[in-house]
Amino acid sequence: MPFIHKTISIVVGSLLMAIGVNVFLINHELLDGGTFGMGLILHYLTGMQVGLLVILLSIPVLILALFYNRSFLYNSIHGMLISSFVVDLTYNPLRALGYVLDQNPLGSAVLGGIFVGAGIGLMLRYDTSIGGTDLLGQIIANYLKINPGVIIFMIDFIIVFTGYFLIDDSSLVLSFITVICVGTMTSLLAMKSKKVKVPVISFGI
Repeated sequence: MPFIHKTISIVVGSLLMAIGVNVFLINHELLDGGTFGMGLILHYLTGMQVGLLVILLSIPVLILALFYNRSFLYNSIHGMLISSFVVDLTYNPLRALGYVLDQNPLGSAVLGGIFVGAGIGLMLRYDTSIGGTDLLGQIIANYLKINPGVIIFMIDFIIVFTGYFLIDDSSLVLSFITVICVGTMTSLLAMKSKKVKVPVISFGI
C-alpha cells in the first residue's frame, strides 16, 4: 500500500505541477524558484522543453547526493523524472487551455503557484520530492546545521532575480508572488502528514 500511495501521489502531483507550469506560468513568462524555475528561464531563452532542462540541470545535484546522502537521492529521483516527463508531455494541450482561459498575469501568478505548490506538497506527504535545488538546499543545510528553508529561499531568490534580468517580459513582483504561493501550498499540504521525512518548507520547484 505505501508503494501504491507514493505512486499515486507522484502521478497526481506531477499533473498538478504540469497544470501550474503549462496553463498559468508559461503563457505570461512568469518565473519560479528551484530547478523548474531555472528550466523556465532557459525555456524562455532557448525554446527547449522545460522538463528536459530540469533533468539536465538536476544531474550534478543527483551525483552529489549519491556520494553525500543516498536517502536524499532515493526520495527525489522518481518525483523529478516523472514530473519532468508529465510537464513536457502535457505542454501543448495545457498551454492551449491557458490561452482559452486567458487569465490576467496576477491571477496566473497566484493560480500557477497554488497548483505547483499543491503538486510538490502532495509528493512530500509520501516521502517524495522533485529534487533539484531543493535537494541541494537540503544537503547544504544538513552540512551547515541550519534550517533548509532558509537555504532554499536564498537559492530561489537568486534564480528569480537572475531570470528577471534575462527575460524581457518577466515581472519580478509577480514571480515572487508565485514563489510565495508555491511555498505556502507546499508547507500546508506537507505538514498534514506526520510521515514526511523531508523538509516541508519549500519555496520553489
